[in-house]
Amino acid sequence: MSQTAPLTVLRGTPVVPGVAYAHAVVATAAVSPEAIARFEKAGPPDADEALAAYDTAVAATADALAARASALSGAAAEVLTATAGLTRDKGLRAAVRKRLRAGEPLLGALAGAVDQFAGVFTQMGGLMAERVTDLRDIERRLTARLVGEPEPGVPVPDQPSVLLAEDLAPADTAGLDAALVVALVTERGGPTSHTAIIARQLGIPCVVGVHGALTVGAGTPVMVDGTTGEVTLSPDPEQAAGLVAEARAAREALSQWTGPGRTADGTAVKLLANVADGTSAVKAGDGPVEGVGLFRTELSFLDRKDEPSVEEQAEIYAKVLEPFADQRYVVVRTLDAGSDKPIAFATLEGEENPALGVRGLRLSFGNPGLLERQLEGIARAAEQTGTETWVMAPMVATVPEAADFAAAVRKHGLKAGVMVEIPSAALLAHQMLEVVDFLSIGTNDLTQYTMAADRMATDLAHLTDSWQPAVLQLIAITAEAGKQAGKPVGVCGEAAADPLLATALVGMGITSLSMALAAVRPVGAQLAAVPMDTCEQAAEAALGAVDPMAARAAVRDVLAR
Repeated sequence: MSQTAPLTVLRGTPVVPGVAYAHAVVATAAVSPEAIARFEKAGPPDADEALAAYDTAVAATADALAARASALSGAAAEVLTATAGLTRDKGLRAAVRKRLRAGEPLLGALAGAVDQFAGVFTQMGGLMAERVTDLRDIERRLTARLVGEPEPGVPVPDQPSVLLAEDLAPADTAGLDAALVVALVTERGGPTSHTAIIARQLGIPCVVGVHGALTVGAGTPVMVDGTTGEVTLSPDPEQAAGLVAEARAAREALSQWTGPGRTADGTAVKLLANVADGTSAVKAGDGPVEGVGLFRTELSFLDRKDEPSVEEQAEIYAKVLEPFADQRYVVVRTLDAGSDKPIAFATLEGEENPALGVRGLRLSFGNPGLLERQLEGIARAAEQTGTETWVMAPMVATVPEAADFAAAVRKHGLKAGVMVEIPSAALLAHQMLEVVDFLSIGTNDLTQYTMAADRMATDLAHLTDSWQPAVLQLIAITAEAGKQAGKPVGVCGEAAADPLLATALVGMGITSLSMALAAVRPVGAQLAAVPMDTCEQAAEAALGAVDPMAARAAVRDVLAR
């Protein structure tokens, strides 16, 4: 009697829930070795011509990335704009030029310069290490242009497929068609990587940090479970189809949810959108949200060399506020410049560890006019549109910092808050709420700083998970402080987009959740299906777990009762 061979199941960190089943396509990022050999044989004869060829390739690549960004919105536009800026980086060009003048061939000079910067970024850790994937992608694109080949990227399937890759650069993930790429699986990356963020925007199942993903052959039937983190190779077709049908039915039921956010027994939970510009704000304004929980102002200025005037800032901010003038509100985050989001007119150069350096609110310590002019621009936009406007500062570590910021905001007649991204802010949440009107937890940075784990370190993906017990404990401390002070405490990091985790967060006392627009209906429908006492049980179960997977399983058990 024959036995059925055991299924091969790969496991990683679940990022976007859902089930998908399709044949695998595998992304390769290599440029043709033959084209490289031809170029090296007949390359530019001297350093000046080589540098001119480099400049031409940089301009074409950066312009192409910027053009793609202009046709998109939200997270996809953000990451492509940042990648275009990194392509034009003067420091990278200087490193290439130095190597060319030392006699290195052009492709060798490019590879050496990228290796140099990748090493520096990796050593810095934190958000800067996340840019290494971008650097490698830029190197491949520039190499392709130099040798006359098409830019590398992901394959474009002609039928629904599961995309597997070592990692996916922003330029690859930003252009994905969710009708053809039904799930993402990567060997590298963590829950807050670019791949994860854009997968949430697309609303397709995603699992990252999957060891062995690249051993899967193209064409292999693959089932991806974005809730459990399991990637099953060659599953039973009928069983897989049944699970996909169940997941599809669940998604269709979610699409019927229209808001507002509340639990099954009527406890209100404000569901808000994260936006980057006027275009994404207009789209969010048409969705079932009660406002904006995170307006990332710095993303409007990534390509600016000079600080915009107060008048220009007011015009930009008004485009975001205007769609929410109908009794809704917008939470504006002041410049979160520095680290992985350098802004020419604000960011300090030469820091040894920018992720732990002068970024966010800290920029105003040596340049108070920068913050004052931004607050004036925000206040003018609020007055012009009539939209209720709250303002919060990133990277706040101490109560005096929070108090000084709140005083500056209130001078303009606006509601003042701070982000809880640094563990000290969570531990001091009770005192913070004595001087500010609200708190907003940025779970991406809070997780990274709490666990001392680089968000892009694949081997540490289990640590850079918002379900980590230590992170949940800090969130619970902050939420409890809000309940005692009678002031709102929200979550605006990627954790807010997880329907399962949302139940536990609400059970802890979180009063608002802000996320990518695509995640609002799944989160809203999940909360509407459970009463508050179940959310509290989910919180207790999550807080009592010993690791992220155990926490997920414990909350699923609570919700299944």
